[in-house]
Amino acid sequence: MLHSLGVHTLQLLTQVAACILLFPRFLLTALMLWLLDFLCIRKKVLLIGSRAEEEASPGQEPPPDDPPVCVSDSNRMFTLESLKAVWHGQKLDFFKSAHVGSSAPNPEVIQLDGQKRLRILDYARGKRPLILNFGSCT
Repeated sequence: MLHSLGVHTLQLLTQVAACILLFPRFLLTALMLWLLDFLCIRKKVLLIGSRAEEEASPGQEPPPDDPPVCVSDSNRMFTLESLKAVWHGQKLDFFKSAHVGSSAPNPEVIQLDGQKRLRILDYARGKRPLILNFGSCT
């Protein structure tokens, strides 16, 4: 029981450390999402204002149309759901086993006959690169 308590405490401390490390990155991403929403809303307000001016002076030619700006509560980027997704993605990235510049993970694989268990890098031969192809049949 004491061993189990130590394992749970270690897991909790790892999660707390990850939260402390990820929080600044999360805040920066949240700020960027808010700024994108702010810029889209600002552009929409300015377009509405310029259309009102165009209607007031009918003698001028309208400028070429940009794609319509649609900002509503259903397509905003700074929402609770998007922030949850950003937080979850950053946690997954932090706890992944493969990192740029470090050695590749070497998980255990089972052969098709189900009898033999090897590691992926056991299939590498000499200086030939090992290529894993995760293809799709669709």
